Amino acid sequence: MRQRLETDADQVERDLVKLVLTLVELIRQLMERQALRRVDSGTLDDDQIERLGLALMRLEEAMDKLKDHFDLHDGDLNLDLGPLGPLLPED
Repeated sequence: MRQRLETDADQVERDLVKLVLTLVELIRQLMERQALRRVDSGTLDDDQIERLGLALMRLEEAMDKLKDHFDLHDGDLNLDLGPLGPLLPED
């Protein structure tokens, strides 16, 4: 007998937002680490550092707004990959 997957529209939307924000957070963390490496190596001038910092801050603010809107918390974005452990590093 076939089983039906029952979902409600609100939960599907929230889960999709959760997945997208998880990917954005992973990319944001990678970009932040790369930016710190470039700052430490001296390959960025002051203007580039300022723009990069501002862009990362705006991205974090936008993510916070979306998390608030969908009642998500930072821990909700850390997917459990089973034997591999969590997707995002624990702070």
